[in-house]
Amino acid sequence: MLDGLIHLRKGTVSSAPGFCLRFGVLPGLDEVLVSIFHAPASYTGEDMAEVSCHASGFIVAEFLRRLSDAGARIAEPGEFTRRAFLNGKIDLAQAEAVADLISSSSSAQHRLAFNQLRGGFSSELAKIREQLLELTTLMELELDFSEEEVEFADRSKLQELLDSAFSHCTRLADSFKVGNALRNGIPVAIIGAPNSGKSTLLNALLNDDRAIVSEIPGTTRDTVEETCVLGGILFRFIDTAGIRQASDKIERLGIERTLQKASRAEVVLGVFDVTGESFESAAQEIARLVDFESQKLIILANKVDISEANKNVNSSNNFVLPGDLQRVGVSVIPISAKEGLGLDHLKDSLISSVGQLSSADTLVTNERHAAALRATAASLATVRSGLSSGLPTDLLAEDLRSALSTLGTITGHITSDEILGEIFGRFCIGK
Repeated sequence: MLDGLIHLRKGTVSSAPGFCLRFGVLPGLDEVLVSIFHAPASYTGEDMAEVSCHASGFIVAEFLRRLSDAGARIAEPGEFTRRAFLNGKIDLAQAEAVADLISSSSSAQHRLAFNQLRGGFSSELAKIREQLLELTTLMELELDFSEEEVEFADRSKLQELLDSAFSHCTRLADSFKVGNALRNGIPVAIIGAPNSGKSTLLNALLNDDRAIVSEIPGTTRDTVEETCVLGGILFRFIDTAGIRQASDKIERLGIERTLQKASRAEVVLGVFDVTGESFESAAQEIARLVDFESQKLIILANKVDISEANKNVNSSNNFVLPGDLQRVGVSVIPISAKEGLGLDHLKDSLISSVGQLSSADTLVTNERHAAALRATAASLATVRSGLSSGLPTDLLAEDLRSALSTLGTITGHITSDEILGEIFGRFCIGK
């Protein structure tokens, strides 16, 4: 097709060797460079050519018109990556990582997507699949020789393989909580009493007047969410309505949303006003909203720029946490959201609070993958239980085959056109 549209100085596009650039002319339109790739050493595994022309809207539109007249068509969303998957260049998990890589907006998101694209996640799945195949093979052999009552592996060996595969699946599935947070932004809820400085803090962290700030209590009646990148990690800050006994119906709804957001956050920033609140009672009130098994709480002693003039209330000697909060790792940071005091310390604390989690080699970031891993683990749990209770080998083998089938949907060993359509339909046009 390109041979009839582009004139090279020597030879034709179809006769040119792979992995080369050729200068060419689009008659009456432009001078171009043509990159040539031959199967199977191309992105899709097929013969390909990429044409680089000048960035004129007219030139691009006219060249596309000529291509269309010659029989070409616009690629569908994700078509190139779908072809790469269908031609065995990448598996389905790697294909999904392409979309994540394109949409990444922080170094942590990029690292996770790039690791998956390079096959890090797929290699973890391959280890599990290898264990399951070994288990299935041993059980299938026993079924073939069931009349001779031959055991090809003792039950302790089978139990050991099952335990290893089950724990591997569970660990990967459990990593989705962190992986999903890193992919979409670590949720950080800013909570506290009205007028404690929550909205001022949000604006200071974003370096933008995103939330309305007023001396009137109850100004924030709904949640305000914005993201920013700190230390290469995307954080999603959620400013919430002040917590108090409210008679106003709309404010009560806002407080209900505050409690919902606080329960789902990875990190809770509890803000209290050092000029008007009791530190210990404010800390305990905020702590009651936090699940220390899954959340981190940072208490922010705000407005220290005002309190510094009072020798009895200052940022260095007056914020001693109750013992029960110290034991669960709660920290206190004196700040002035208005003046920017202590914000660098706060940012460092936020980064360190998730830094160790984000440095893990393999994290599951896709809900489809997490669901498949949980289903695989459930099938393996059934096999473990059946093995312990002495169920017949044919029943155990059936559950193992189910586990293998479910695991295979992640990488595309087992898939359907419906799943492929849903996955690649979210890609940008072409890629």
